[in-house]
Amino acid sequence: MQNDIENEEKKFDNDKIVKLIIIGCGQRGYVYSRYAIERPNRLKIVAVCDPIKFRRDTLGKEFGLSTEMIFENWKDIIAMNKFADAVLIATPDQLHCEPSIAFANKKYHLLVEKPLAITEEDCERITSTCKANNVMLSVCHVLRYSPVNIKIKQLIESGLVGEVLNIQHLEPVGYYHHAHSYVRGNWRKLSTSTFMLLAKSCHDLDLIHYFMGGKKCKNVSSFGSLTYFKKEKKPIEAGDAKRCVDCAISRQCPYSAQKIYLEHYPWKKDVLVPDREPTKENVKLAIENGPYGRCVYESDNDVVDQQVVNLEFEGGALSSFTMVAFTESMCVRKIRVYGSMGQLECSNGYDIIYDDFKFGDKEIFKPHVIQNTKMSNHGASDYYLMRSFVYAVSENDPTQILSGPDDTLASHKLVFESEKSRLKNTVLSF
Repeated sequence: MQNDIENEEKKFDNDKIVKLIIIGCGQRGYVYSRYAIERPNRLKIVAVCDPIKFRRDTLGKEFGLSTEMIFENWKDIIAMNKFADAVLIATPDQLHCEPSIAFANKKYHLLVEKPLAITEEDCERITSTCKANNVMLSVCHVLRYSPVNIKIKQLIESGLVGEVLNIQHLEPVGYYHHAHSYVRGNWRKLSTSTFMLLAKSCHDLDLIHYFMGGKKCKNVSSFGSLTYFKKEKKPIEAGDAKRCVDCAISRQCPYSAQKIYLEHYPWKKDVLVPDREPTKENVKLAIENGPYGRCVYESDNDVVDQQVVNLEFEGGALSSFTMVAFTESMCVRKIRVYGSMGQLECSNGYDIIYDDFKFGDKEIFKPHVIQNTKMSNHGASDYYLMRSFVYAVSENDPTQILSGPDDTLASHKLVFESEKSRLKNTVLSF
């Protein structure tokens, strides 16, 4: 199996090195930059940009960049002559649009972290600008690139399950991951980021759209709310404590900051301490003084902690999606595809179980996944996303990109309409 993976990798070695600029040196910018470490014969980081000095200097130093190629403001790069092939936009969600349009107008190919933008209008602006400038756009819908989901797509297109009639999809966010990102973290408030379905689950609805094979969605309904992480749910025993370090029941609370960040250290250490060395002592100080040490019942969060979306496609096919915070499993999606001749199921992120209705047979597919990579999240799809984009740019071949402008815009519109349905408490028709 390992030989098969290595032989496949050789197809992407073409003696061309793509030059990439990273805008945003946080978690996603850092993760995607690993591709240049693991495949230096394919990708070279030539500049980095971030408003936090420690982050940009740390990443710039790792890639041996001169101070002239380490930027605080991306507009300073725009003012220069074009010096790279492509740009990665890994800024906060609400800051995607302006740099994306600016770099597209300078003829840079774009890799943009999901979501593409936080309004439908801005998504349309970015895609139209990329088309007008004849530059490639790839959105980081990483789920499309996982070997498991690629195999499911191939099995669907082969006709193995017949006509796809129903798709059930679950995103288990993970109880402490949700507390980190959506109760205490950067995506906790609509006014400073965006709504939960777009921030967390836009690539889940994109995956449903992908598996439905371009069928048009006709109707959508959605329900969800901030169910639990609010003051009225606070245990009486916690008293008036506003921070975990002052709480009498912190040792028993599953959402305790000490448990999440100290017992699981170094998990998310760079998020808690973005501006200096994220030692365990500095993480302790962040818990004592920063937003990540707040009681989950005393934060200023307002995004939902669970949501369901129901979709009806042309021809009568249906899909149901559930995003829920309260799970032991973290982000390991569970999906079932029901067809007229069989069904597919994947619940562990690796094995696809096929049940054949015609003969009663059962088969398990185990797609090959690269092992020697640190980009192993989402079934190594972070790695495969970068491989696809870099190869597309090096060959000037947009067909290598699985998440281009038109499909991205269509699936983002599903997300925006789903949220409108939730807010209006009604079924919406396209």
